[in-house]
Amino acid sequence: MKNNIESRFFIVLVLSIFFSPSIVFALETNPVGFNKAKSHWTLLGGYGVTHKGFGDTRTKVETADFILQYGYFLSKERGKSWYKGRHEILIEVPFSSVFHPEKAIMTGINFLACWNFTALGKTIPYIFAGGGPLYTNLDIPGLGSELNGSYQAGLGFRYFIRKNVSVDFNYRLHHISNTGAAEPNEPLNSSKILLGVSFFM
Repeated sequence: MKNNIESRFFIVLVLSIFFSPSIVFALETNPVGFNKAKSHWTLLGGYGVTHKGFGDTRTKVETADFILQYGYFLSKERGKSWYKGRHEILIEVPFSSVFHPEKAIMTGINFLACWNFTALGKTIPYIFAGGGPLYTNLDIPGLGSELNGSYQAGLGFRYFIRKNVSVDFNYRLHHISNTGAAEPNEPLNSSKILLGVSFFM
């Protein structure tokens, strides 16, 4: 069962990456810059590891992380000086393949608020925070439920390699717990480092 679920998510991920060139082709027919874009699609991948001793976290968990992200801009450029920027909402479908201390999966949906700083031109730093529900079949003594909440906050930057395409980096502090709905409730507090590419429309 565990292998079937993991295989299905891997197939979805591969198909998303396979069809991304058609997205790029469509974007290049009428490219828009960051300040005029209404939305973007982002593919991210990276590594996550829990911090033993950070809060009540006692178990080292390592993951390979993949995120499909959709961003919708809520405002045009606002503000002055260094804090000038654009506000957006991010919706993410994360998939994590746990490889330590055992093989397992984590997946769910995230809703994040994000502020993009636009004063630097081709480089767009940003900050974000939010969360959402998360399912995992990770079987460790401290995790009392398969259904949990995930909460995260982080920062990153986008570097534009074309008018409508950026290379992305972000770091996030990531928290998982069942909010006391089940016992035990050992939280997993981790860092995630992610790299990816964004397509703006």
